[in-house]
Amino acid sequence: MYLRDVTPDDVDAYLRMRCDPVMMRDLGGPLPSEGMKEKVRRDAAEAAADTSWIKMIVPDPGAPDIVAGHVCVWSHESDEEPMSEIGWMVLPEFQGRGLGRLAARALLEQARDKDRWGDIHAFPATSNAPSNGICRSLGFRLLGETDVDFADRVIHSNHWVISPSQDLAS
Repeated sequence: MYLRDVTPDDVDAYLRMRCDPVMMRDLGGPLPSEGMKEKVRRDAAEAAADTSWIKMIVPDPGAPDIVAGHVCVWSHESDEEPMSEIGWMVLPEFQGRGLGRLAARALLEQARDKDRWGDIHAFPATSNAPSNGICRSLGFRLLGETDVDFADRVIHSNHWVISPSQDLAS
């Protein structure tokens, strides 16, 4: 498995991740396909500028065009304070193989090794047992439950946090 930056060519993967009712079950339902090409273009520009880490999960180095999902770290304002956040999505046919955990761990290790992003927060829906399990297994600390905005929807989530420099073993 390896991670690569998202490119404008990843529209099909985004459509499969974000516009599918099963994939978006814990995130308020599927997003409309209109505008997805522009979303991918914006994400690719952010990745190229290194303002966000938006990585596609490639399960087999011998088949670089096949992606299993994505993992991202980005910064945004929360209560007028900067906050770094991580999120991931793994397509159904790749779920249950540990790819989400491996990809999240790889990005957290990169954050630790580059001393970037500070504390990193995760907000999986309380109903998303696999993502909450990934947080638990990687050493995130559960701060409690909260409601978060995602794509103009309110999602009831667990609030996890990790300090890669302190909580992630080398």
